[in-house]
Amino acid sequence: MGPLADIKVIDMTTVLMGPYATQMLGDYGADVIKVESPDGDVTRQIGPTRHPGMGPVFLNTNRSKRSICLDLKKPAGRDAVLRLVKSADVLVYNVRPQAMARLNLGYDVVAKINPRLIYAGVFGFGQDGPYAAKPAYDDLIQGATALPALMAQTADGVPRYVPNALVDRIVGLTAVGAICASLVDRNRTGRGQRVDIPMFETMAGFVMGDHMGGLTYEPPLDKGGYARHLSPDRRPYKTSDGYICVIVYNDKQWQNFFEATGRDDLRVHPKFATFAGRAANIDAVYAELARILETKTTAEWSAILERADVPVMPMHDLESLLGDPHIVATDFFPVVGHPTEGRIRNMRPSAKFSETPVETKRLAPRLSEHSAEILGEAGFSADEIAALVREGVTKVAPNAAVPNT
Repeated sequence: MGPLADIKVIDMTTVLMGPYATQMLGDYGADVIKVESPDGDVTRQIGPTRHPGMGPVFLNTNRSKRSICLDLKKPAGRDAVLRLVKSADVLVYNVRPQAMARLNLGYDVVAKINPRLIYAGVFGFGQDGPYAAKPAYDDLIQGATALPALMAQTADGVPRYVPNALVDRIVGLTAVGAICASLVDRNRTGRGQRVDIPMFETMAGFVMGDHMGGLTYEPPLDKGGYARHLSPDRRPYKTSDGYICVIVYNDKQWQNFFEATGRDDLRVHPKFATFAGRAANIDAVYAELARILETKTTAEWSAILERADVPVMPMHDLESLLGDPHIVATDFFPVVGHPTEGRIRNMRPSAKFSETPVETKRLAPRLSEHSAEILGEAGFSADEIAALVREGVTKVAPNAAVPNT
């Protein structure tokens, strides 16, 4: 199932950025083997749980995977990873490259074992700059790429992080694209390669793609920033009984809005009549839009703007999003039965493929649930697996069958 069927991925990532990327590869059909430490991915402990080690962040970032537990600080654990690498197509890690080198799992080592391997690293900084060895987290990279500063410009002057692991998910998505591109190249050349996906550079390009502004030119024409995005009234608009999300963008939409609201005075006003006029006076335009939208209820505006073909959406909270009629109709959050966690709300992959449809076959695994199975596939005998368990290199999950090979 899926366009990446027959691709095997060794997932040596933890927390969110790497696991989000490898989950997507698994959703697209790859066989993703999640290599966890004896304590497991720390996200197993985040949020409310029915059973220890199966928290919601882990459940929602590690479906479509199998779990094996290996202590990489022990030679036998490292050797087991190398045996897995022999038959793999992709290895993904998100520690600093220096840490992989200390484990003797750097690209120079694994490429000798498997020259066709795509060796993908998602970490903080490009390795040719002074920050190469620095640790990085989502919050730090948000700050370093101006997101809190931009937030301060649009609200009360106080810098704030975006309340979402935005960096981790954007870099994870970038990693999926880079890995898939590398697989295409390997199919052409027969050779694998090392791929670095740094957080700082990825987000610098992501943010500045919108906000470079006059800094694009040398010498600069201004201090940068996309005026529409920074307008204080670019926000969900208050209605007489709640809030609504509206964007009136092109000339046709504005003409429809003027007609629907009876504002012929604005239709001919130089600040509102043309795209250029609105762009030059965006703060005044959005402030007036905000004043108009306060005059009716959310339901009234939704009906009026839908009829006028002006883009409008509800402002959901986390709970109401689950009940959105489109989300319900597309069954995006199906309730499914997890083998140990009971009924949980899953998320469908958003991409749809006409020839290689994707379907969630595996929900997030228990720690080390598939260790014996994976080691058996790599050629370990039952006695070898038992020895690894005795030595504390791996664990065998309760009720897991040990192969007879």
